[in-house]
Amino acid sequence: MAQEQSYDIPLHDIKPIVEVQEYSLYYFLGIVSVVLLLLGALGYLIYKYFKKRNAFNLRKENFRLLSSLDLNNTKESAYLITSLGATFKDDSPRHKEMYENLINRLEEYKYKKEVQKFSQETLGYIELYKEMIDV
Repeated sequence: MAQEQSYDIPLHDIKPIVEVQEYSLYYFLGIVSVVLLLLGALGYLIYKYFKKRNAFNLRKENFRLLSSLDLNNTKESAYLITSLGATFKDDSPRHKEMYENLINRLEEYKYKKEVQKFSQETLGYIELYKEMIDV
C-alpha cells in the first residue's frame, strides 16, 4: 500500500495567508474620472470660444453700416443715421446728448420730397458722432 500523507504536519517557516488591500482599481477609476472631467471642461471651453467667435454682433454691424453710408444720398442717409445711431445712444449721457442733437439737425433732411445736401456743420456732427462710438 501506498503511504498516506498527512496534511496535519506543522509548518514552521511559512506564515499564514494575509489579506492584502488592493486599491489599484479605485486609483484607476479616480484618474479616469479626473481625465474625463478635464476633457469635458476643455471641450466646453472650445465650444464657447467658437460660439462667441461666430456670434452676430449688432453693434459692430451697425457701426460698419454707419461708417459706410453714402452721405450724398441725403434723405436715405438721414433715416439710416437715425435708426443705426440709436444703437449707441445709451452708451453714456454724452452719447445720448450728441445723438439727440444730431437727430434735431437731421430733421430738416427727412419728411420732405426734395432735400438738399448735408450742410458742413451737419456733416461735422455726423463725423463727430461716428468718432465717439466705441465698438
